Amino acid sequence: MSLFTRSPQQSGTTGSGAEPDDATGAAGPDGGTAGVAPDGDTAAAESGGDAGTTGPDGDAGGAERDSDTAPAKPEGDAGTTGPDGDAGGAERDSDTAPAKPEGDAGTTGPDGDADTTEPNSSAASEDADDSTDAVESDDDIAPAGPDGGTNTAGPKGDVDTTDPNSSAPPASTDDHTDATGPDGGTAAAESDGNADTAESGGDTAPDGDTGTTGPDGHVDTTESDGGTAPVDADSRAAAATHTGHAPASREEGDDVGGQAAGAVEGTSDAGAKPGRFGWRRRCPRTARGVSVGTTVLAGALVAFALLLPNRIERIEFASFVRIPAEGVLLTGLLLALPPRPRRIVAVVSGVFLGLVTVLKFVDMGFYQVLARPFDLVLDWILIEHATDFLRETFGRTGQVLAVIGVIVLLVAVLVLTTLAVVRLTDLMVRHRPAAARTTLILGTAWITCMTLGVQIGTVPIATKGNAEFIGNRVEQVRAGLKDARVFEKQAAVDAFAKTPPDQLLTGLRGKDVLFTFIESYGRVAIDDPAMAKQTDAVLKEGTASLRAAGFDSRSGWLQSPVTGAGSWLAHSTFLSGLWIKNQQRYRSLTTSDRMTLTNYFRKTGAWRTVGIVPGVRRAWPEGKYFGLDHIYDSEHLGYHGPYFSWTPVPDQFSMEAFQRLEHGRKDRQPIMAEIILASSHNPWSPIARMIDWEDLGDGSVFHRIKKEGTNPTEVWKDPERVRTEYRRAIEYSIRSLTEWVERYGDEDTVLVFLGDHQPVPTVTAGDTGKDVPITIVARDKKVLDRVADWGWTDGLKPAPEAPRWGMDKFRDRFMTAYGPQG
Repeated sequence: MSLFTRSPQQSGTTGSGAEPDDATGAAGPDGGTAGVAPDGDTAAAESGGDAGTTGPDGDAGGAERDSDTAPAKPEGDAGTTGPDGDAGGAERDSDTAPAKPEGDAGTTGPDGDADTTEPNSSAASEDADDSTDAVESDDDIAPAGPDGGTNTAGPKGDVDTTDPNSSAPPASTDDHTDATGPDGGTAAAESDGNADTAESGGDTAPDGDTGTTGPDGHVDTTESDGGTAPVDADSRAAAATHTGHAPASREEGDDVGGQAAGAVEGTSDAGAKPGRFGWRRRCPRTARGVSVGTTVLAGALVAFALLLPNRIERIEFASFVRIPAEGVLLTGLLLALPPRPRRIVAVVSGVFLGLVTVLKFVDMGFYQVLARPFDLVLDWILIEHATDFLRETFGRTGQVLAVIGVIVLLVAVLVLTTLAVVRLTDLMVRHRPAAARTTLILGTAWITCMTLGVQIGTVPIATKGNAEFIGNRVEQVRAGLKDARVFEKQAAVDAFAKTPPDQLLTGLRGKDVLFTFIESYGRVAIDDPAMAKQTDAVLKEGTASLRAAGFDSRSGWLQSPVTGAGSWLAHSTFLSGLWIKNQQRYRSLTTSDRMTLTNYFRKTGAWRTVGIVPGVRRAWPEGKYFGLDHIYDSEHLGYHGPYFSWTPVPDQFSMEAFQRLEHGRKDRQPIMAEIILASSHNPWSPIARMIDWEDLGDGSVFHRIKKEGTNPTEVWKDPERVRTEYRRAIEYSIRSLTEWVERYGDEDTVLVFLGDHQPVPTVTAGDTGKDVPITIVARDKKVLDRVADWGWTDGLKPAPEAPRWGMDKFRDRFMTAYGPQG
């Protein structure tokens, strides 16, 4: 057995046993092996140090504490025997670690004198990160020198002996340490401390029998318990042939684990680190499996991030079998960079990829609610509105949990994508040739597929989706920054700014004019086959009942600037005559002197302007901009009933409050009211139902009605239930209005009601249209005659072919129709 291998068991037999603190066995009188009893038992080695002794005839004596042959210590220098047979200890402070204090390796020359190796030439304790590889010569076993050590042939044929307790010098961090074997082969040590040694073609001594040759030429055999000693669990062996197959050292500066590559077929090992608490040493197979699994997950995460669409409906199998140009280019860049810049680029790329992934998730949410992507410049204000909606719909606990979940997801995505990119970068560097070939193949495939337009279904295999995604975002930011100047120019144009007050809205003098918004009342409620039948019945019923009360109606379509949410943007577009598509424009409008429709009513002095806004639950400073003399929010309508999810006040109660607070008062002047109903606001669960107007009271009756309603959490588990509840909410709002007109309307009542925007895509089922219905109701036929040329449809339901205008066009058309020239 080679002296660089260990026996799996410690010899426990006793003969002429060594003293507990003595590391040197004595030579027998007949020149035999010292420490061997007459019955052939091997003397037990001292527990703290390994000592070998040689008798006068050169026989090697002394048993190592773990086996019959002394194990190699990977960091110790081998002691050598000079021409006189004395063993001189190798003393190199820079190459060898200090010896264990328990015992020094002693060698005995031919004259029986024992020379002791210096402490700093003894074998050092094995480092947890190093691996030990066995050195074997051309012969079956390494010949023993006079002192019992392993012999290596010098240039003149002299025999050098290695002390049994010493091993090859440890490898330095930057250079290979070569040991010359008997045939001139070289065993190179890996730069990370793994000791790889050359095998010159000989076989390992069978069954662990190690022959040592004394000066008289006869061979003494030391037998171990387990044949060739297995590699300790703390280290893994890799052997290399001396014929030019030295292990490749890792690239200097790379932050990757070293890997010793042997030339013996099937033998290769990476210098695995022990891991926290040394678990990798205790469970090497588990550690290997975890390492492979983590790498696979890292690759899957990076591929997922690169190929993830930013819309839920585009997530399909074909989306994740594409070749991303950005991934191919980034791989090539990382392989080309030196170690330090490569690590920096890997980290920055991982963070950036994480941010892009987060933005894609945010886009998914915006498309699901607003049917548009997130605006990096203008949409930050919506975060506050979103948290308010969560609190009012699911309570304070639901809001807090949702916010915490979003924050955790954000941090997790950023951290995991960064770690994944760094890990894959290290893997590519360790396998640079294979990584370079793969990158070249993928790059060629991408060019081929892009040129030929290869697709899986409708999805192209070659994609540059991330580049386009980022480019669109850059353009969006640029457009957002320019939009302020564009809007300022548009707002400066007002066809009625110089019109005298007495010539404004002359066709409506003496009338009570109500501009009423029904939340989320979109075209889908009328046209969608799943809802059309029920909604159509409600509209026909309303038309008939109004006609019976003496009211006529006309209906058409408007295009809203938003969908899914953003009601205040639609309201301001309708009233200002400007396209208010984002929060920046809204703020610019509400801080300007642009006149709205309500401002013009107030300017005439012929109307008292009021606002019924049950959805407002806190200060609303923008209300002053809209020219309202008085605003009734949710706290000032006299309601003492429950919230219905987001909705603070049911629509029927809001209309009754308007009657009580303003319209029903005696000796009043005409009223222009802006009424914003809220019962049809997302999530449409639970929903109030119509009750007798006399039973409304202070709203306490709605506590019982709410308990009878549905649970929004349960409703939103099923899109079909969501659509059903949406339809019911719209029907409730329409009935609240039409019944109020029948009950309280008169000759001077003019009602204009419309939807503010389409509902969320869950309801529209992918319909990207932004159309909303609009209707004018009046008893005075002269009022409707003024809009006869608009081409609107008779009744509450607009025909599919009815005119469709932008919502920003209504103000000027209305002002013109009811002005002096109307």
